[in-house]
Amino acid sequence: MESLHKLKIGAMLGLLALFQLGQGFYLPGSYPHKYGIGDYLNMKVNSLTSIDTEIPFSYYSLPFCQPKEGIKDSAENLGELLMGDRIENSPYRFKMYTNETDIFLCQTKPLSAHEFTLLKKRIDEMYQVNVILDNLPAIRYTKKDGFMMWWTGYPVGVKVQDTYYAFNHLKFTVLVHKYEETNVARVMGTGDAVEVISTVENEASDAPGYMVVGFEVVPCSFRHNADAMKKLKMYSGYPSSISCDPGTVAMEIKENEPVAFTYEVSYLERDIKWPSRWDAYLKMEGAKVHWFSILNSLMVITFLAGIVLVIFLRTVRRDLTRYEEVDKESQAHMNEELSGWKLVVGDAFRAPTNPSLLCVMVGDGVQILGMAVVTILFAALGFMSPASRGTLITGMIFFYMILGVAAGYVAVRLWKTIWCGDHKGWIGVSWKVACFFPGIAFLILTVLNFLLWGSHSTGAIPLALFVVLILLWFCITIPLTLVGGYYGAKAGHIEYPLRSNQIPREIPSQRYPSWLLVLGAGTLPFGTLFIELFFIMSCLWMGRVYYVFGFLFVVLMLLVVVCAEVSLVLTYMHLCVEDWKWWWKSFFASGSVAMYIFFYSLNYLVFDLKSLSGPVSATLYIGYSLFMALAVMLATGTVGFLSSFWFVHYLFSSVKLE
Repeated sequence: MESLHKLKIGAMLGLLALFQLGQGFYLPGSYPHKYGIGDYLNMKVNSLTSIDTEIPFSYYSLPFCQPKEGIKDSAENLGELLMGDRIENSPYRFKMYTNETDIFLCQTKPLSAHEFTLLKKRIDEMYQVNVILDNLPAIRYTKKDGFMMWWTGYPVGVKVQDTYYAFNHLKFTVLVHKYEETNVARVMGTGDAVEVISTVENEASDAPGYMVVGFEVVPCSFRHNADAMKKLKMYSGYPSSISCDPGTVAMEIKENEPVAFTYEVSYLERDIKWPSRWDAYLKMEGAKVHWFSILNSLMVITFLAGIVLVIFLRTVRRDLTRYEEVDKESQAHMNEELSGWKLVVGDAFRAPTNPSLLCVMVGDGVQILGMAVVTILFAALGFMSPASRGTLITGMIFFYMILGVAAGYVAVRLWKTIWCGDHKGWIGVSWKVACFFPGIAFLILTVLNFLLWGSHSTGAIPLALFVVLILLWFCITIPLTLVGGYYGAKAGHIEYPLRSNQIPREIPSQRYPSWLLVLGAGTLPFGTLFIELFFIMSCLWMGRVYYVFGFLFVVLMLLVVVCAEVSLVLTYMHLCVEDWKWWWKSFFASGSVAMYIFFYSLNYLVFDLKSLSGPVSATLYIGYSLFMALAVMLATGTVGFLSSFWFVHYLFSSVKLE
């Protein structure tokens, strides 16, 4: 009876958890934090960032005030570290629903020559200070050309007529919403569970509580009175009123002179529900254009792909019907007179050049494509929202490691199929699959990391994290890939419908190089995503938050379909001109979309990121773009090859040729 009683309680708790997920919370298990009036709110600081250099730096690399208890790192996940986030405690301290003005924070020591030069450099490079309160980044609103724009964080300072000014007074506005008790406690306290789980309704619940639903900041430059600050301590009230006017600057920074920092905070009660508090950050400029452009692209590409698919199916079906209706004697006569895919029956399944490399690239492509599909699907369902920093990157790494089983299985089974059931050498293929793409990624990241280390940036991956990534690679990815390869070696190979001739057939000379057509085939898949790619690039390099994962999932699915169709058409065209070397061409027919993505990245660098300065920043941008293009090539190329392999196998197995 006791076990049955516990089972009922567990079932009820599970149902309540599902109920809470249905209430619109961003993340499973994330609940609003209730603050009583007068409770301390501790603000945290993140890395300094700039769209001018894309190189993050630690907040305390500049001469800012430091907390009394010392600088402490907050708990970070793998994704945060890889993204360059360094969240630390700050000296700023608020009291819930208690307005405070003219709070003195600290006065720095006289600026040394190095600090003065560094501060001017960070102002020239347009670095932003990023602060966080209750997991919400500070947001700043500005008006430009009659439009209201928002930014996360605030500038370090500003340059006016060759004079540098620091923003040393911050006006914070905390938006709060009265805490609303959910029905969970009442339900949990009913029925059989009332004897075990007590309700939340008690005397403490009568006290008013509030949730943080917004965090805004207005930076100001204010010249403090040096004599008035001599006896002030941290959190003391400034003796005179501080006027915060963001349109004027007064705190000029000079060498061998200190900088004083003050702040004020006010609370405003807003009718913003806790699950909707991130809506302000997810508003993108030109949202209507964004949605309309994606829908327009989807409709146009779907229409074009449908036409290509209909024409293609009609052509193939006509050929098959024609050759199935004639007798053997007439068929032999037709084979002598006509050219086309019918004449390469003895070479269509001849092993390609570098079969091991092809198997490895297809295996890695399956792993990358599976990781992308699962990650975007989970993000679209809300499990990887921007409310939890780093979860998207962490999820991508986790799914990539787990899908090593699929990569090993597909690569080894393809290897076994190419050699007609002989699985000799499958261990080597599995090892290459586990090391090919991760090895290239490790090489690119290492080179870029040395550049970041040389710049003393927080974007540099720490040595300890490098060791962790290598351990994850060798202790999880490689063993799982070998396990997948083992099952691939045990699985039956795909039998060819025809045997290959001993002597390869000579391929007729073509008017135009076949590879030219292959490289041009990537334009159609690129058309499915170039509009969405603009928004992705803007979010990656302009400090915006990308959130339309539902549309991204649709675009990804459409991209897979178009890649398959393009590769099928190109393979059929090559077979029709008696070119039986379709293996690699089918891979690069769809994989060539990566070339256009890389060229688009260079175009974005030149025409959209005009402010990106310095060789280090440009090298980082090109390195990350090259890494992204490589991953796209493997994923899309795998789609094209597997679809073409299925088509060639189906085509020649459907015709009875003696």
